[in-house]
Amino acid sequence: MNKSFRGALCLAFAALIWGMAFSAQSEAAKSMGPFAFTAARSLITFAALGLFVLLRRGREARRGAPARAYIKVGVPLGVLMFLATALQQIGLGHTTVAKSGFITALYIVLVPLLGLVCFRRRVAPMVWAGVALSVVGLALLCLKDDFSVGYGDLITLACALMFAVHIVAVDRFAGDLGAPQLCCAQFGVAGVLSLCVALCTETVRPADMLACWPSLLYVGLCSGALGYTLQIAGQKYTEPTVASLILCLESVFAALGGWLLLGQTLMPREVAGCAVMLAACVLAQLPERRQGLA
Repeated sequence: MNKSFRGALCLAFAALIWGMAFSAQSEAAKSMGPFAFTAARSLITFAALGLFVLLRRGREARRGAPARAYIKVGVPLGVLMFLATALQQIGLGHTTVAKSGFITALYIVLVPLLGLVCFRRRVAPMVWAGVALSVVGLALLCLKDDFSVGYGDLITLACALMFAVHIVAVDRFAGDLGAPQLCCAQFGVAGVLSLCVALCTETVRPADMLACWPSLLYVGLCSGALGYTLQIAGQKYTEPTVASLILCLESVFAALGGWLLLGQTLMPREVAGCAVMLAACVLAQLPERRQGLA
């Protein structure tokens, strides 16, 4: 197996893990508040990555950046991660898994737009075409018969924006910082923030956590720790544009997961909206050399 194929396989597996996580999160929303769930999943990821970093301490760790560098970058990234994951979990309580997966995928279109606004990076004509297509797809997917947009759809759209800002921030400020250490820092911040909000606004009960422990372990260990590790490993051997296109499959796997695991279905108009939005995401990435969701 050559390195290029192995890298693509890692990215596809990461997309599969993230896509199936939508079903796990949707089920957990029935038992836990969104902030309590976000706190639990983030702290599980933090503990897993922290253990990994400790076990890998050695020459690489000693020559790496000082701890204050990870704190300086990890704190704002953790705030963005907290906002993105909490909004996604809130949205999942008011919309379907398929809708959440495809709306979240809008970060792929939003990233080049943020680059233009914040850093004056030129946006290619194909990206503008992708933006126009995404608006059409979003309307088909989310607008109801009375042309209203559901609460969960709007919350999930805000989640997509937060993920887009997070991607731009990682690209701009992460530099050569070690990925496991930086991910550990940001998930630690996200976990603490989520826990504080949960204790103030929700009823946090251990029984609720036990009721959805499979979902918590999946999103904490697989989606959080393993998914991000696979993405980093895969992109070492994959051209960035190709990597982004592979990671786009996350939204497709989310829809498949909702269908296979939860029995959720989409109306023909909503299926068309999903197809148009996926086409928009792919179209917008073709001229760009962007990394996938981190």
